[in-house]
Amino acid sequence: MLLGAALFLVMYFLPELPAAVDPNGKSFPLTFEGKAALGLFLLTAVWWVAEVIPIGITGIAAGVLQSLFLIRPARTVLTDYMDPSVWFIFASLVIGTVFSKTGLTKRMAYKMLSAVGERTSLILLGCFAMTAALTLVMAHTAVAATVYPLFVAVHSLYSDEDKPTRFGKALFIGMAFTAGAGSIITLLGSARAAVAFGFYKDISGRGLGFFELSYYMLPLGAAMVLLLWGFFMVYCPPERKNLPGLRERAQRFSAQLGPVSRDEALSLVIIFSAVAALSVRSFVPALSPLDKSAVLLVTTVLFFVFKILTLEDLDRTSWNIVLLFGGAMSIGFCLWQTGAAQWLAVQWLAWFRNAPGIVFVLGIAVLVLIMTNFIMNVAAIAVTLPVALVIAPYVGVSGELVLFTSLAAAGMPFLLLIGAAPNAIAYASRQFTQREFLAAGVPASLILMGMLALFAAVVWPAMGMPTAP
Repeated sequence: MLLGAALFLVMYFLPELPAAVDPNGKSFPLTFEGKAALGLFLLTAVWWVAEVIPIGITGIAAGVLQSLFLIRPARTVLTDYMDPSVWFIFASLVIGTVFSKTGLTKRMAYKMLSAVGERTSLILLGCFAMTAALTLVMAHTAVAATVYPLFVAVHSLYSDEDKPTRFGKALFIGMAFTAGAGSIITLLGSARAAVAFGFYKDISGRGLGFFELSYYMLPLGAAMVLLLWGFFMVYCPPERKNLPGLRERAQRFSAQLGPVSRDEALSLVIIFSAVAALSVRSFVPALSPLDKSAVLLVTTVLFFVFKILTLEDLDRTSWNIVLLFGGAMSIGFCLWQTGAAQWLAVQWLAWFRNAPGIVFVLGIAVLVLIMTNFIMNVAAIAVTLPVALVIAPYVGVSGELVLFTSLAAAGMPFLLLIGAAPNAIAYASRQFTQREFLAAGVPASLILMGMLALFAAVVWPAMGMPTAP
């Protein structure tokens, strides 16, 4: 806690730093407010990594310090916490609560296990596919928390002992990895896409929608799920090829759930209607003015209108995460509006002055990947994307290519347990250590970087993504 505070005060009282100069000779001075913004970033980064206080409270501290130290006006700062992207995340968390409360996730899981049979290779594939599929409609943190108990039951059928198994390592580490891979595909899978789209629109003036994200990310997410399955079958091959009794138990549990309830049916209609509306916005120009956050918030209202949720359910919403998103948005806007992002971008530009575009894009991906393993991925996007979007035109790369590459890297922190909530949830299984997680994460991250190189250079341009500004 003292280290974070000290870094902020050192930057705040540091003498004026030299201006950055771009290749065209334009000067970018670092203002007093910009210098203070960099100090605030260091403070929040340290506090988020060490979790000295709850991450949401650190998010609040970001706004409080901006106001008290006169970095930005309080009205501007606190308005960031009501940004539509923050409300989009809130609505996504509520949808996750509905899936868990109504039993939809269990029903889907049991049906999947009944279908895949008893071969351990197909069980792993089915578990990975189910995890990724659920992230299409709910936050990957909620998905991990929902499927974790089921996977514990699956592993109990594999081994009666408490000792770790290779199957257990593959099952739970793979759960964390595929939750990240699936979460990049839609706006419902995580907060980072909504936050990144907000920054992109404010900086570039061009908006992107639900369809664009899924169109470009679905092939990458699906490919990563299949590659991760193949990786774990080689890296942690199950000791047993078959798991007798699983199909019967899943069928029994499924039968105990009974017919689809009113709440389950209503929830599906409400959720998929909202998803359809978000998708149609991309095709019908007349609907484009509708804000995606407002559309998704309709589901929250309807859940209470039809009494699917109660006030007690709302109390259990992860406000800690909502406040984190608000703080991440505030820091990102602070870096941009004070000029700190531009100053950093031009200083960083020297490293890529003569680099090919693909090298620049992968360099951004590596930076985001490293940062998101130490701080929350929303925060990593909030502090790196403004810088990356400023650099992109100088090296002849489109903002869209930078945006989608950064989002993919931010969604798959495979190295550290603190990189994402699903990583920590998987660790509760006691099937692996942090060292084993890192050992699996290094080659998995290399696979990710290889796929990003392929998609940035070949696949996305072939799909129509602009590569030049």
